[in-house]
Amino acid sequence: MKKVLTILLAGGAGERLYPLTRDRAKPAVPFGGAYRIIDITLSNILNSGLRQVFILTQYKSLSLNRHVRFGWAIFSRELGEFIDILPPMQRTGVHWYLGTADAVYQNLYSILGQNPEHVLILAGDHVYKMNYALMLQRHLETGADVTVGTIRQPAEEAYRFGLVQTDSQGRIIGFIEKPKEGLPPGHEQDGFVNASMGIYLFNTSQLTSILFRDAHNVGSGHDFGKDILPPLVNNLKVYSYDFVDENRKDAMYWRDVGTLDSYYEANMDLTAVNPVFNLYDRKWPIRTLEEQYPPAKFVFSQQYGRMGLALDSIVSHGCIVSGGRVTQSVLSPGVRVHSYSEVDRSILFPDVSVGRHSRLRRCIVDRDVMIPESIHIGFDLEQDRAKGYTVTESGIVVISRPSVLEENLGPMEEASSEPD
Repeated sequence: MKKVLTILLAGGAGERLYPLTRDRAKPAVPFGGAYRIIDITLSNILNSGLRQVFILTQYKSLSLNRHVRFGWAIFSRELGEFIDILPPMQRTGVHWYLGTADAVYQNLYSILGQNPEHVLILAGDHVYKMNYALMLQRHLETGADVTVGTIRQPAEEAYRFGLVQTDSQGRIIGFIEKPKEGLPPGHEQDGFVNASMGIYLFNTSQLTSILFRDAHNVGSGHDFGKDILPPLVNNLKVYSYDFVDENRKDAMYWRDVGTLDSYYEANMDLTAVNPVFNLYDRKWPIRTLEEQYPPAKFVFSQQYGRMGLALDSIVSHGCIVSGGRVTQSVLSPGVRVHSYSEVDRSILFPDVSVGRHSRLRRCIVDRDVMIPESIHIGFDLEQDRAKGYTVTESGIVVISRPSVLEENLGPMEEASSEPD
């Protein structure tokens, strides 16, 4: 694996996760209490034996940069190992990244400087466990120029994915990106389609020439799925690699957490009695930045009739459940649930405080938000919308924090449209 360079794409704006991505990049959104979304893919990289990683960032990347710098500085430079963050440098022009392929193209100087034989390209916004070393083994066995990670998905979900058609040997003979009007012949089998996972393994020599051609194609959107892969299947040896799950459960687990509803459901998966995504497997650990918090605490007072209680929930370090009740919820570090309050099927980001006698149901609460006393959220969705909360199609209520600008502008201090 020493001759494999991993590129982790972490620069997406994450518009479908707004307002959680208003002040942070999508891969930096908290997940599962103690983690960030990017930790899942980084843990896969680490557990697969990969030790040379570039993370390409772009939008609102401050918290992501800090998380990676403080939590993932674990590789040895003396052994040629690294996890480096590459911000946009406009090395090839004055524009920012125009697509996933353009992001890699703009960093070819850094990539080729490592002299890798293969380049593995990953997205930083999926939840799954995968050994990329097995994918490399398949790539070498087939003599492929490009290998695409694939997974079976229900045919009704086909519009969300790039679809792969293969021959009996696993060679890709057709690729269509997110079909809008029906499925082309040969793509559906027994109600399922073979979907691209957004995982690509290239021979470096091929990748370089491919990206140069695409960069000079004025009609290209510079996206791997839309513009790069469809024509490649006619000219190069492009093979699929069927997803092999390292989650060690009966059913395979792979989740795209790109929308508020899918993000919420992936977190709720973790609160099941027998979670379908296993955070507790020591053979495939998920690591993260461990900030210094005291242990979690549950307060019981017989005198005042209060009992701090959490059922079927994830409660992170630093949390205090002080006479409140938490059910099927995910509490991130430093959360405070005060007396007589109830938190049901909700996700609370770090340092959220829930006031006395308040009730939350099916909510996502952004970090540092202070829920006042005696307020009910998630019970009357029209009322929640009127208060300015984001409410998803499935009825998830998102309570975002005030922006830094809003917090620091006084009532008579408005941002001027005139230059200083």
